[in-house]
Amino acid sequence: MSTPSNGAFRALADQTRREILNLLHSGPRTSGEIASQFDSSWPTISRHLAVLRDAGLVLAERQGQEIYYELNTSVFQDLVHHLMDWTKPAVARPRRNLRRVTKAQGT
Repeated sequence: MSTPSNGAFRALADQTRREILNLLHSGPRTSGEIASQFDSSWPTISRHLAVLRDAGLVLAERQGQEIYYELNTSVFQDLVHHLMDWTKPAVARPRRNLRRVTKAQGT
């Protein structure tokens, strides 16, 4: 298992990119099929797809004149394992009783 890149977390931070990933959950789609689901311009969706591809979250394959995008599930598995590791208590440090600081208390 590898550590996910910062690019993967940055890519997931954007709502449109998360919506694209949700579309791809049902299976591969062409870039045109993806773009048709959004009000954004084609170049904007193309940039989102490039960010997702560069982060390794989607795979792209050209078939003739079309480019098909699909989820790269191995990267998502790495992300989930990485996030789950954060939930494991550290063995060397005893857990402290921390209270939640509200916005009013923090100012």
